[in-house]
Parts: sequence; structure tokens; C-alpha cells
Amino acid sequence: MAISPVKSAPASSADTVEERFRRLAAAWHRDTDYLSSMDEADSHPAYQEIIRLGSEVAPLLLRDLAENHTHWFAALEAITGARPIPPSAAGNIPKMAEAWLRWAKDNGYQW
Repeated sequence: MAISPVKSAPASSADTVEERFRRLAAAWHRDTDYLSSMDEADSHPAYQEIIRLGSEVAPLLLRDLAENHTHWFAALEAITGARPIPPSAAGNIPKMAEAWLRWAKDNGYQW
């Protein structure tokens, strides 16, 4: 897999969490959308940097999950510590997204 380096510039007042998320998500998509292994995609430097953004990025992940069913499951688990996907939904992206969004609403998240 060819990985583009992710420049982790120091956050400035002009570099909001949303802007950093969008930049990192674009790099992650560019480098991993062709992969069949989500473990490999989840280990990409941009994905890991998104996780390091912490709880502030959770609403952005949830919004993207709701709108696009983007695979943010591992990031959400790492950030929140939750594991709301029932075994019966494993591998079913719409059901996995539904489980996360239900959990998020039940736990006061807004996006």
C-alpha cells in the first residue's frame, strides 16, 4: 500500500478540529478506499491521527457515519470506549452504523 505522508502541522486558531478532520479524512480516503482490509485502513497514519483528535472529533465522525456510512467504527470505539455493535450486525455496515448512531443519541451526542 502506498501511504501518503500525513503532515501533522501544529493546530492553530485557523486550523479547527473540523478542518483537521476533513484534511486527514481526505488523505485516509485517498490512500485506503481501494483496500479490502479494514484493519489495514484503520492503521493508516491519517486514521490514527483522527483518533488522536479525541472526543472533539466524535460528532464529526458520527455525522459522516450518518450521511455516508463511512467506516469510523474503530475510531469511535477508540475515542468513546463503547462497543455498541451486536454480534449479529458484524459485517453489515448499515446495521453497524445504526447501532453506533443509536448509542450516540442515547448517550447525548449531537451532530
